[in-house]
Amino acid sequence: MAILADRNTRLIVQGITGREGSFHTKQMIDYGTNVVGGVTPGKGGEWVHSKPVFDTVKRAIEATGANASIIYAPAAAAGDAIFEAVDAGIGLIVCITEGVPILDMMKVYSYVKQSNSRLVGPNCPGLLTPGQAKVGIMPGYIAKPGNVGVVSKSGTLTYEVVFALTNAGMGQTTCLGIGGDPIIGTNFVDALRMFEEDPETEKVVLIGEIGGRAEVDAAEFIKSHMTKPVAAFIAGKSAPPGTRMGHAGAIIEGGEGTATEKINALLSAGVKVADNPEQIPSLLK
Repeated sequence: MAILADRNTRLIVQGITGREGSFHTKQMIDYGTNVVGGVTPGKGGEWVHSKPVFDTVKRAIEATGANASIIYAPAAAAGDAIFEAVDAGIGLIVCITEGVPILDMMKVYSYVKQSNSRLVGPNCPGLLTPGQAKVGIMPGYIAKPGNVGVVSKSGTLTYEVVFALTNAGMGQTTCLGIGGDPIIGTNFVDALRMFEEDPETEKVVLIGEIGGRAEVDAAEFIKSHMTKPVAAFIAGKSAPPGTRMGHAGAIIEGGEGTATEKINALLSAGVKVADNPEQIPSLLK
């Protein structure tokens, strides 16, 4: 099994005719993902990588039976693309787009929470269920099927940890990048709950960073609800207060959101916390 996406996922690509959309569509198809079509307003009837293009998400669903969407639309249009996917009844929406305005995401977040859709992102690498589906931009060759679930705020750290796990002979159920923006559709607690309920996930890796309290919330959930062992890494231990490090949400303000605060919370919940990403496989063994 896996969480969110597997070989039964029928994926459409919103923004398939753009440079990034077209490039990553081919990568997903080559990995074996069941990409059934794409959406670009005004370009319905065209074909990209032998996949039909539609003017609307609704029309794409009617023609292909799609149940998931990935969004490569520009930042100014990403919010509307999410709204359209929700209105069309898409179950899983993954938004890769970086730089989506916070005000747009405030409206999107509220709208999604009142629907039956799940949003992953924005500003995330998507997800990878090894051997079944790649929905996003994660390199497929670094992963292999197994029993470790991975959830991360950071794209590049996800790749590093997954590669280390694979080299240590530890495969993964699903690798999920939730994004590092202040407002995201799926958080650590959401992902941990799904991994806890997944019968094939036996261990979990959490990769966090400074800023906000998502990791503290995760620690509280782990302490109260998780029965599976969790290992973690928190990036940004040396970051100076008041400086944003990479992600829009990675900023320490008012003394809150420090790496030390998060690490202590995780340790108190029984989580093994690594000093560097390469240490994670040994903590899980």
